[in-house]
Amino acid sequence: MASSYSTDLKLELMVTGENAGTWGDKTNTNLNLIQQAIAGFEAVTITDSATTALVMSDAALSNARNMIIKIDTITLTGATTVTIPDGIEKFYIIDLTAVTGVTNLTIKTASGTGFTAGEAAIVAAYSDGTNLNEIALNTLGGTIATAQIDDAAISTAKLSDNAVTTAKISNANVTEAKIADNAITTAKISDNQVTTAKIADDAVGPDQLSNTAVTAGSYTLADITVDAQGRITAAASGAAGGGGFVPVAGSMNPTSGTLNSNGNKIIAYALSAGAGAGGQTGSQAAGNGGVGMMALVSDNITPPFSQPWSVGTGGNGGAYPQGTGNPGGATSLANVFNINGGNGGGRWAQSPGNPGAVGSGNAVVTTTNPNETFMFGQAGGSNDSANIMRGGSAGPQGFPGNPGFPGALIIFDNA
Repeated sequence: MASSYSTDLKLELMVTGENAGTWGDKTNTNLNLIQQAIAGFEAVTITDSATTALVMSDAALSNARNMIIKIDTITLTGATTVTIPDGIEKFYIIDLTAVTGVTNLTIKTASGTGFTAGEAAIVAAYSDGTNLNEIALNTLGGTIATAQIDDAAISTAKLSDNAVTTAKISNANVTEAKIADNAITTAKISDNQVTTAKIADDAVGPDQLSNTAVTAGSYTLADITVDAQGRITAAASGAAGGGGFVPVAGSMNPTSGTLNSNGNKIIAYALSAGAGAGGQTGSQAAGNGGVGMMALVSDNITPPFSQPWSVGTGGNGGAYPQGTGNPGGATSLANVFNINGGNGGGRWAQSPGNPGAVGSGNAVVTTTNPNETFMFGQAGGSNDSANIMRGGSAGPQGFPGNPGFPGALIIFDNA
C-alpha cells in the first residue's frame, strides 16, 4: 500500500512494509516538517494590489507551514490579499511591522474568511480548517497588571474618549504643565470662583471691560455720569459758562472777513449803518436819514465753525436839490444774523420833509437757531454826535443831505 499525507502538516504517513531502505530518511523529513510547523520562520514577499497564495506541499518544506511568517518590506496602495491553503488547522504568528498601508491587507484561507490588518504590528491567528481567525487582545483571558504596562506605551491614541474619569485623576496631579493653552473655557469656571485674589494687578485691560452706553469720542466741556463702580455711564458735550469769551472777529469800519471758531458758542454786538439825509433847497426841509439798528446775538455753534461776516456802510446823502437819502448798509454774520440799516431821508420836495424810517433789523437766519437775540433802535434823524447809530442830517438849504454813520461789529467766542 502506498504512503498517504496528514491533513494539517502534510507529513508522509508510511504503511508497514513500505519504503524499505528509505524509511529513516522519510522519518527525518517528517521531523523537519514538524520543526518548521512549530518553530519555523520565513520572510515572504507579496505583491501590492494582488493576491499572494502561501502553499503547503506534501512532504516538503513550504512557506505556509512556518509558525512565524513575516511580510517583507512593502507599501500597499490598493486591496491586497495573502491566503493559506484550505483544510489545514494551524497556529500562526504573522509579522506586519514592515508593511506601510497595512489596512489594505487581508489575510485569509483560500476559500474562507480571514481578517483585515488594523496596524503594522505582530498579530496571532489560527486556522480552523475553514477560516483564518485573528487572536485579538480583547479576546484573551486574564488581566494585565500595572507593573506589566510600560508608561510610554499609554499614548493618547490608546485611550478611548471619556475613558479617563475624574476619579482616576488625583488633585495633586493636575498641574499647570498638564493644561494646554486655551484649554479652560468660560463654561469650566463657576461665577463665584473668580475672586479679586485670582486677578493680578493690571491684569484687566480695556478689552476685558464690557461696553457701556457711552459713545467713544472727545467731549467738550463734558457733562458726565459715573456709577458706583467708577465707570462713566453717560457723557455729553456741555454748554459754556458765562465767562471765558474772547473777541475773535469784527470791525468799527465798513469791511468784511471770515469768522473761524473752535468754540461752541458766540456772542456778537452788531450795529447796522445809518441812512443818508435827503437833499433840500430854499425853505423846504428835507428828512434826516434813519438810524441804524443795534443787536446783541447769542448763539450756539458746532465747531469747527466758519462763516463770512460784513459791516454795513453808511448811506450817502440825497443830491441837491431833489435827491432821496440812501439806506444804510446791513451788518451780518452769514447763517446767523442779518441786521438791516436805516432807511434814507426824504427829499426837499416833500413838505415838510419826510424823515427816514428806522431800519427793520430783525432778519435772523434760522440755520443755526440763535437762542438769544435783542434788538434796539431809534426812528428818525439825529444830529446828536453821541449817537453812533445816527443817520445823516439834512444839510443847509441849497445843499445835499449828509451821509449816515457806518455800522460796527464785534464777535466773541469761548474756544
